[in-house]
Amino acid sequence: MQRIARYTYTLLLGAALGLTSCDKDFEELNTNPNASTEPNVDLLFSQSILKGNYVYDRVYFYTSYLTCGNYIQHFATGKEITVAGSGDKYGVYDFYQGFYFRYTYTNVLTTITELIKAADKQPELVNKKAAARIWRVMIMQRITDLYGDVPYTDANKATSNLVFLPKYDPQSEIYDGLLKELESAIASFDDAQIKYGKADFIFEGSIPKWKKFAYSLMFRMAMRMSKRAPEKAREWAAKAIQGGVITAEADQAVVRYTNGPQTYNDNPVAFELVGQEYQPGFNGERNTEYGKYSKTFIDFLKTRNDPRLPVVSVVWKGANADTTSAIQKGMPNGTNGKPADFVTFSEPNPATILQYSAPLIVLSAAEMNFLLSEAILRGWATGNAEDAYRAGMEISMRNWSLFGAAGVIAPAKINAYATANALNMAGTFEAQMNQIHSQFWVALLLDEQEAYANWRRTGYPQLTPVNFPGNATNGTIPRRLPYPVQEQGINRTNYNDAISRQGADLLTTRVWWDKQ
Repeated sequence: MQRIARYTYTLLLGAALGLTSCDKDFEELNTNPNASTEPNVDLLFSQSILKGNYVYDRVYFYTSYLTCGNYIQHFATGKEITVAGSGDKYGVYDFYQGFYFRYTYTNVLTTITELIKAADKQPELVNKKAAARIWRVMIMQRITDLYGDVPYTDANKATSNLVFLPKYDPQSEIYDGLLKELESAIASFDDAQIKYGKADFIFEGSIPKWKKFAYSLMFRMAMRMSKRAPEKAREWAAKAIQGGVITAEADQAVVRYTNGPQTYNDNPVAFELVGQEYQPGFNGERNTEYGKYSKTFIDFLKTRNDPRLPVVSVVWKGANADTTSAIQKGMPNGTNGKPADFVTFSEPNPATILQYSAPLIVLSAAEMNFLLSEAILRGWATGNAEDAYRAGMEISMRNWSLFGAAGVIAPAKINAYATANALNMAGTFEAQMNQIHSQFWVALLLDEQEAYANWRRTGYPQLTPVNFPGNATNGTIPRRLPYPVQEQGINRTNYNDAISRQGADLLTTRVWWDKQ
C-alpha cells in the first residue's frame, strides 16, 4: 500500500513540475477546435420549450396528474395515503410535491438563463431573447402559483453572481416583477431583427403571436390577483386586453408532436400517462396508481349531456375501449385501494388523450374567452360577457379536433350544448362565476396546474373535499404544495424567512393571491 502511495505521489509531483514548464501551451492543448465557444440559442430555446412542457422525468405525472389533477377532481387514484399516489387523500409526500420545485430551477430555468445570457452578447438576437423572457415568465408563474414565495430575483445566479443560496421573494413582488417583465419583453421586439423560425415549436418565431401570448399571460396573472389586489388587477387586465389576448384558435399556443423516433417527439402528457398509469394491453385493469377519472368530473359531463364525454373517456370491455356516454362512470375521490369493479370506471381515451402524436395546448383561446367574460362582468372590460363565455365553450369543444378524427365534435352538437348551457345574465355575479369557471374547469382538462390555480382563486366548481383518515389538511382541499424537504437543510435561512412571512409550510397555507 505504501509503495502505491509513494508511486502516486511521485507521478503527481512529476506532472505538476511538467506543467510549470509547458503551461504556455496548456490552454491550446486543452481546447477542442471543433467545439462551439458560444451556446446555440436556437437549441436552448427548443430545449426550454420541451422541458417547460413536462417532457422529462415524471414532471407531468407527479405534479399535474397525481397532485393537481387529483386535488381538483379531474382524476382519482386508489393508492393508500401512505403510498406515493395519495393526491386525493391530501397526504404529504415530498418526492412528488416538491418535484416541480426541484426540477424547474435545475432544468428549464437554467436553460433559459443560459439562453438569455448568450443573447445579451448579440443585439441582433433581441427577438429570440424576448420570446425566451416571456417563456420564463410562464414557468415562474407556474412555480409561484404552486408554492407561493419562491426564489425569483436570486434564482439561477450561481454561475453569474455566485448566489448559491437564493432568497425567496414575496409572491406579490414576484407578480409585480413578472408583469413588468412581460411589458418590457413585448416592447423589445424588433421586426427588423432575426426570429427563431422552426426552433420555436410554438409560434415559429411569429412576433405578433408571441405578443398575444405575452398579453394573455398578463391577463391570466391580472385575473389571478382579482381578490387580493383588485385595482392593480383591473389595471393590468385592461392593459392586456388593449394589447390583444388570444381569443381565436389560430393564435393559440400549441406544441404539435409527431410520435417518434425519440421521446422528444412524443406528447409528454400521453407519454407520462401511458408509461406510468394507463399502460396498453391491460385493458383498464392494472393501472399503477389505481387511477381513473373522478366521479365528480364524469358526473358533471354526463348530467349536461356534454359531447366531450365520449371524446375524452372510455370504459374498457375486454379489449374494447367503449366510448358510449351512458356507461361512463367516474371513481370517487378518496377511494382506498383498488375496487373490485375497477375496470368499470372511466379513464382517458387512447384514441385522443393518450396518443403520442397528440398536440399539447399550452394556452388556449378558450381560457382567454372565459376570463374575458368574467372581466366584462366585473366592469373591467367592454364587450358581451355571454358571447365571450359561449366562445370559450365552443372553442374548448372544437379544440379536441386537434387530436384527430376521434376528437371531432359535430357543429350541431357544439351549438346545442352551448345554447343549453348559456350564461344566465339574470343571475347573481357568483352564480355567473360558477357557470364560467365550471366550464373553465372542464376546458382545462390535462392542464391540471392551471385548473388548480384557477379553482383556488374562484372556488368554482364547488368541489366536495375528501376527509380521508390520516389526511394532513383536516379534510380540506390543499391550497399549495410544500417546499422540498432539502430546502430546510440546504437553504434554511431563506426558507425560514419565507415561512415566517407567508405562513407555515403546510398544504393548508394560502399563497398571496388566494384570499378567502
